[in-house]
Amino acid sequence: MASSIYDTNLDKNPANYQPLTPLTFLERAAIVHPDRIAIIHGPLRRSYRDFYARSRRLASALAQRGIGRGDTVSVMLPNTPAMLECHYGVPMTGAVLNTLNTRLDAKIIAFSLEHSEAKVLITDREFSATIKAALALSANKPLVIDYDDPEFSGAGERLGTMEYEELVAGGDPDFAWVPPRDEWDAIALNYTSGTTGDPKGVVYHHRGAYLLAMGNILTAAMGQHPVYLWTLPMFHCNGWCFPWSLSIVAGTHVCLRAVRAKPMYDALADHKVTHLCGAPIVMSTLLNAADAERRPVPHTVKFMTAAAPPPEAVLAAMKAAGFDVTHLYGLTEVYGPAVVNEWHEEWDALEPAEYAAKKARQGVRYPVLEALDVLDPETMQPVPADGQTLGEVMFRGNVVMKGYLKNPKGTAKAFEGGWFHSGDLGVKYPDGYVQLKDRSKDIIISGGENISSIEVEDALYKHPAIQAAAVVAMPDEKWGETPCAFVELKPDHSVSAEDIIAWCRQNLASYKCPRTVIFTELPKTSTGKIQKFQLREMARAHKAAS
Repeated sequence: MASSIYDTNLDKNPANYQPLTPLTFLERAAIVHPDRIAIIHGPLRRSYRDFYARSRRLASALAQRGIGRGDTVSVMLPNTPAMLECHYGVPMTGAVLNTLNTRLDAKIIAFSLEHSEAKVLITDREFSATIKAALALSANKPLVIDYDDPEFSGAGERLGTMEYEELVAGGDPDFAWVPPRDEWDAIALNYTSGTTGDPKGVVYHHRGAYLLAMGNILTAAMGQHPVYLWTLPMFHCNGWCFPWSLSIVAGTHVCLRAVRAKPMYDALADHKVTHLCGAPIVMSTLLNAADAERRPVPHTVKFMTAAAPPPEAVLAAMKAAGFDVTHLYGLTEVYGPAVVNEWHEEWDALEPAEYAAKKARQGVRYPVLEALDVLDPETMQPVPADGQTLGEVMFRGNVVMKGYLKNPKGTAKAFEGGWFHSGDLGVKYPDGYVQLKDRSKDIIISGGENISSIEVEDALYKHPAIQAAAVVAMPDEKWGETPCAFVELKPDHSVSAEDIIAWCRQNLASYKCPRTVIFTELPKTSTGKIQKFQLREMARAHKAAS
């Protein structure tokens, strides 16, 4: 490449280049808004001054114990002040934060502790039984620190050498942390669910975390001092990077140990919550709350949702209840959400069904994502933008992971052809908006016809008696596969399988209708995603028994 006049004597230097890191957001907030409330947790009110000082104390205490660049600090914590402090204090040492999924079993936790070579484990007393079993299974024995949350009233064994508050108290509130020497340095490690084989360790870097945190502020239309309710687990993609986002605008974190209707309504009313995130199950919890659990919420609340596309009926009910729903889409490998259904004002005038159909699309790339497209995975060429032709949704840009820890083969496969392969099948519309049609493994192929499980689920959700539904493939001797519907009914509602199948025939082509309906509580992950791999096993067992 030929040199230019701009290549000489215009080099990076400390005055014009600093590595990007979200840690600077908290530093600035503490300087500019030291007395503003950063964290609410039960009766606790913690200012930005104290939030920053405690994060530095944590970093100092970890550094005193030899924790530094590239070391892993694992945490098994619910949405608590300690979890927020770990998002800053751990990377202030140069270490990598590994937030463990609190719903996982001991075997998977043990795998994560070993695979990440965790040096320190900070664990909430609520999870002591799982952690004790995991430590017994793991050859790696990290330093264990217990966390006693005053808002936890249950039992739990102490496993460590000291309690979290004792650790923090021994640190220096003026600890002189420094930004990473390279913004490509790892900041966080998140394990995928591992539904087949061992989980993959997804590595985030400081640059990506900085950019995605900024992107959240733009996408969620967060002005100064928003009030954010923690209904999304912070262990999930580092809470979609919102622990770092809120510091940009000196917002208030309202912590919740568990997602329950009454605490959510109390927080919405008492703290004037402006924003929250969550899977559709969180919407369902709000909409199906008993009258005694509800509180009036006179202001509009912005709700960012991801996971499965919200069914039209749920979107309509949320709008009527005063929630402004924005549909996001992403994966662990892109720091959480990196796609937004960016709304056009003229769509407000659409008829309800058309309005909901627009709302259900995944959308377009975040401002901080460089490229999003639907490609043919064989040719790596874009599919026609006709809203019909299926392809694989792919990402490219600075908010794509570094790769999978200790897994060069998996990393190379994920990045084949210069794009991150999501594994999600979708279509692209003429306006460039993307809509998911299924996970590649969730498409039902019946008699050679592709059936989108999402489309069938949408029809089911419109039934007035259905609270939750999921559709998977059931083996069939004649057709290869047929749709099998798993259904949860609303309280005090009853309906037969025949009624549900008849309902679907009114809303779908006949070959797309479920041949089997099973009434059961749907298995869900801690983030509210329905575990279809379990349902597929149940469908096979049901078929074998029939």
